[in-house]
Amino acid sequence: MPTLTKLYTMQEAAKHNTSDDCWVVVDGKVYDVTDYLDEHPGGDEVLLKATGKDATDEFEDAGHSKGAIDLMQEYCIGELDPSEPVIPVVDSSANELLRMLLPSSWTWLLNTGRYQ
Repeated sequence: MPTLTKLYTMQEAAKHNTSDDCWVVVDGKVYDVTDYLDEHPGGDEVLLKATGKDATDEFEDAGHSKGAIDLMQEYCIGELDPSEPVIPVVDSSANELLRMLLPSSWTWLLNTGRYQ
């Protein structure tokens, strides 16, 4: 029998991108790592940069220990909804360029997660 879990869209997960409310997506699972930011050995910036996208590659490239992988389960709050399309991620340097070029009144578009 399948496990019942809360489903989130990438757009929903992307809204949680601050140090007061930080979610990351790894291997199709959604993690609320807000309470772990200060404890993360790589610093909170690493986790904050992983918001709003599928951070599986970054997670795997970091070479996390089995203990770290086991610890992640404590922060799992659900999974990505497989019926929802995932919006492609724009390279972060391109995102920063857009922030510089767009009038400040337009940068809210980048913060919605629709163009990240």
